[in-house]
Amino acid sequence: MIKKIDFHIPKLEVMKKYPKDLYYIGNTDLLEKTKVSIVGSRSPNQYSCGLIHQISSKLSKVGICIISGGAIGVDTIAHKAANINNTIMVAGTGLDKRYPSINTNMIKDIEKNALVLSQFEAGVPSNRWNFPIRNELVVALGEVLIVAYADIKSGTMRSVEYALKMKKEIYVLPHRIGESNGTNKLLEDGTAKAIYNVDEFVSKFGSIKNNVIKDEFLDFCKTNPTYDEAVSKYATKVFEYELLGKIQITNGLVFIV
Repeated sequence: MIKKIDFHIPKLEVMKKYPKDLYYIGNTDLLEKTKVSIVGSRSPNQYSCGLIHQISSKLSKVGICIISGGAIGVDTIAHKAANINNTIMVAGTGLDKRYPSINTNMIKDIEKNALVLSQFEAGVPSNRWNFPIRNELVVALGEVLIVAYADIKSGTMRSVEYALKMKKEIYVLPHRIGESNGTNKLLEDGTAKAIYNVDEFVSKFGSIKNNVIKDEFLDFCKTNPTYDEAVSKYATKVFEYELLGKIQITNGLVFIV
């Protein structure tokens, strides 16, 4: 059921204008948690996919709520890598619509177990001018902004503009020359900080108590191999661990859950 937020959210005071209306489906208790915003291209490279999956998963394991916009690409990976009850999706449509339709099942899961927000009333479609409005809300809710992959002229860089105005710390992944030129420019300008070590970055927000027995297959999966590579080397393990929920296959790559 779509409801309207009836309480003040201090985090949103940094927006150009505090939202007149804010609609939701799900658990608003997540708004009380420490949150990190993750944004990026709808067509990230495999390197970005693997690292964002690791970052989102590990942040969630130390209790950080992951915020993103529900789009294909980086947003989808960030939401799915977080625990399904520990993510907030900000929609660019009314909440009677699940956009993009390819993510319908994921959005249903977030509605049921976590939280979906929107500034748009029911019936509002996916107009292109909705998404900058959505992006401002995504950025405002997080303690920091992580930009996974972005071209210089892209909607993702609009999120960076919001973060700068809000005086939020911006983190990016280090990319090769000619890839993700938008984030590389942020590093060149000193506008953003690079995440060179995932565990070191996550430790800024908390720590995971480790008492883990070494697992050769899971160690292999840390490299985010392709599904075919994993099956050729550990055929039975792939199916067993997927059924146990220890790994996840996304975009043809294997990730640790």
